[in-house]
Amino acid sequence: MTSDVELKDLIGHARKDYKKRNFDQSVDLTVILKDIDVKKGFSFNEVVHLPNKPSRQATVCVVASGEMGSRAKRAEADRIIELDELDRLGTNKKEAKKLAKAYDFFLSDTALMATVGRSLGQVLGPKGKMPTPIPYGAPIESILNRLRSSVRIRTRNQLNISTKIGDEKMDDTQLYQNANTILSLLEKKLPQGDKNIRNTSVKFTMSNSVSLTSLSQKNKSG
Repeated sequence: MTSDVELKDLIGHARKDYKKRNFDQSVDLTVILKDIDVKKGFSFNEVVHLPNKPSRQATVCVVASGEMGSRAKRAEADRIIELDELDRLGTNKKEAKKLAKAYDFFLSDTALMATVGRSLGQVLGPKGKMPTPIPYGAPIESILNRLRSSVRIRTRNQLNISTKIGDEKMDDTQLYQNANTILSLLEKKLPQGDKNIRNTSVKFTMSNSVSLTSLSQKNKSG
């Protein structure tokens, strides 16, 4: 299990290694797993709400029309797709792929889920981005707000998980809290909890990755 001290130390060393650039660098957390048989189809796809919102919020596309579409527009969803556009996307695979890549999360009016499956299922499904169904009357404003400060943790048939925990504008305490939230979820969801975690590392976009293993070796040699 990664202790609070180790995680804070990891983030602190990653910060020391980073050099300021002419853009805001993101901060990534990578977790290497162990003792899991990937041949048995191991997969992991979870949405995690971060306690501290990054400067770049997650983008959300909503498939809806009518009253729900209007509410999504008032809540400033990043994109709203109505039924006619949904049908068109179903015949244009190139544009559908661009859509799948452009947005972090998808929501859909429950009544349109079957149509979404036919039109976009082939492109959203493999990316683990099938829309969350939203029933009539659901608080779409609060759902959108929560997703904007969330990340998706996903892996398929491999033993590493990488996700953003924030950006360089956030202080180390905020980054620690976000990283700790992700690690806590992983420990709850993995078959053997923290025993399935081999190594953890943190990296700013333009810096070298700093891992717990490398820090441990450095401390021993020092």
